[in-house]
Amino acid sequence: MPIRTATARWQGNLTEGSGTIKTGKGGIQGNYSFKSRFEEGEGTNPEELIGAAHAGCYSMAFSKALSDAGFTPTSVDTVAKVHMDKTDAGFSVTRIDLETQGDVPGVDEGTFQKIAEDAKANCPISRLLSPGAEITLSAKLA
Repeated sequence: MPIRTATARWQGNLTEGSGTIKTGKGGIQGNYSFKSRFEEGEGTNPEELIGAAHAGCYSMAFSKALSDAGFTPTSVDTVAKVHMDKTDAGFSVTRIDLETQGDVPGVDEGTFQKIAEDAKANCPISRLLSPGAEITLSAKLA
């Protein structure tokens, strides 16, 4: 497997400075700042990028698991809501809420929910993040 890379550059102090974040091949690039991370300023932040990675990984894992069970999805749409809170150790990502909706012909609700939960547990990004953050899942069949 190839090694994936990303870069970040920060200029200035914490509250007045700014930076850029870029994935290795340039597919995602964005500006970030104190305001975009800790307030409601324009730009992106590391937590949004973690959310994007988790939503993308989960959607692929869920799609594969559904297909492996004989149910080829028409689509899987996932939102990841990343919660960052101040803890005794400092600011930490404490929880990620995955909200997914699948358009999956032929699957019943119980099977859909079981496969959704299994995909949450087995997605590589979930496995990375779950020791430090609670991961919740709300799965809806379209």
